[in-house]
Amino acid sequence: MTFDNAISWFEIPATDIDRAQKFYEAIFGIEMAKMDMDGYKMRMFPINDPMTGIGGALCEASEFHGPSDKGVLIYLNANPDIQAIIDRIESAGGQVIVPKTLIAPEYGTMAVFMDTEGNRIGLHSIEGVVM
Repeated sequence: MTFDNAISWFEIPATDIDRAQKFYEAIFGIEMAKMDMDGYKMRMFPINDPMTGIGGALCEASEFHGPSDKGVLIYLNANPDIQAIIDRIESAGGQVIVPKTLIAPEYGTMAVFMDTEGNRIGLHSIEGVVM
């Protein structure tokens, strides 16, 4: 068995899927695909190749999971400009918790925000990485 990536799929809980979709589309400048199943509403993040890439979605399913500001912290890809995404968070209804911060020259920058659903989410960018 090979282990190319530690993550293969993620779900960000939402209590209002339409509000969450509007927020993430606004901060990332993307369109999310709708995929609803019986009792489970999803909005898919774009992915170039579902067979090799890491995918994820916003999910509204209260009996399955709920928003969290204390659990696992995932970092979404903020390349090529993390600050451009950070600058859209508050106007879209979120809150910046940790501003753009250099991790180390070889690892890039990070930030953390609270989304409209009460989830604590990280951003990571390799901008400025020195090899």
